[in-house]
Amino acid sequence: MTYDLSREHEEFRRSVREFAQAEIAPHAAQWDRDHHFPVDVVQKMGKLGLFGLTTPEEYGGAGEDGDFTSLCVAIEEIGRVDQSLGITLQAGVGLGINPILTYGTDAQKERWLPELVAGDKLAGFGLTEPGAGSDAGATRTKAELDDGEWVVNGAKQFITNSGSEITSLVTVTARTGTREDGKPEISAIMLPAGTPGFTVEKAYDKLGWHASDTHPLSFEDARVPADHLLGAQGRGYAQFLATLDDGRVAISALSVGCIQACLDMSVAYAGERQTFGGPIGRKQGVAFQIADLETMLHASRLLTYRAAWLKDSGAPMKDFRQAASVAKLYATESAVTATRIATQVFGGYGFMEEYPVTRFYRDAKVLEIGEGTSEVQRMLIARGLGLPVE
Repeated sequence: MTYDLSREHEEFRRSVREFAQAEIAPHAAQWDRDHHFPVDVVQKMGKLGLFGLTTPEEYGGAGEDGDFTSLCVAIEEIGRVDQSLGITLQAGVGLGINPILTYGTDAQKERWLPELVAGDKLAGFGLTEPGAGSDAGATRTKAELDDGEWVVNGAKQFITNSGSEITSLVTVTARTGTREDGKPEISAIMLPAGTPGFTVEKAYDKLGWHASDTHPLSFEDARVPADHLLGAQGRGYAQFLATLDDGRVAISALSVGCIQACLDMSVAYAGERQTFGGPIGRKQGVAFQIADLETMLHASRLLTYRAAWLKDSGAPMKDFRQAASVAKLYATESAVTATRIATQVFGGYGFMEEYPVTRFYRDAKVLEIGEGTSEVQRMLIARGLGLPVE
């Protein structure tokens, strides 16, 4: 069995690659230096249909012409030239659109999805807090019903696509009560941008992903109608865990794009850079490192698209979840290693910001953290094997 992409997927890959080379690659370095979030290019991505690849036609999406594998292809190709725009697409679909598409009411879908799918607007998802990341059960943000409205108080951090000029809403997890077993009841509440009491704090000064929109959020008696509950009350934590399964594969695709970029840059540089009377690619010390990049690329891509295939084929959820964690763990750690190798191949120039390899080096580390850290992936994989790991 192989996981080669179909002819349609390969044609789609070429179209996204052409877009990325024309619209993103020439400007990525400047956006990174300026910490600039390019709204116009994000909206062009929407016009290309990239935000609607998993959405039915009735909301403006690709319908039967799109699937999860197509989304991974798009994320890989965008991430190959700019990881910031890659994560913008990944989060815009995986954390913004998909929760509404999966758990929203018909009214919620009709209200929010068309603009999100078109790329005219973005949505974020707020789970992480100062004291609750992987331990989402430690959520402290609260939402209480009062006279037909949810009143939200608390704070979130590291939230992507949450404070741009085209952000339309952020869905947040919040305590809405206590379960029979004494544990907190976690629900998901949709908060439109501009809601009184909903404050988008100053953007983070990050190590990487400089062109991505990321903010801490705070809520002080932020009130929204009761019908802004997303999904069933008390099911917010379970909904988010399911959302993360898809997100892990999408982050894997972003990592594959990073590895491919490192390989491309290293091969080109090793053929051009001359030392001791010849190109450095003649030296085994360099050539073998680049060979390792090629190996990591193939393994990461196969793991990623196998997981995507399991999703699209309707495989048992247990199988998909295990494949998602395996792909996420291997591809993200490989991406971090790939950027280190590529930087070493470039030598002193690899330490200079004028070379794209430095940007990929900075961007890669967070891949091992977002959508579940490497430690969490190892825990999930072990549990999938039947081990009673805590």
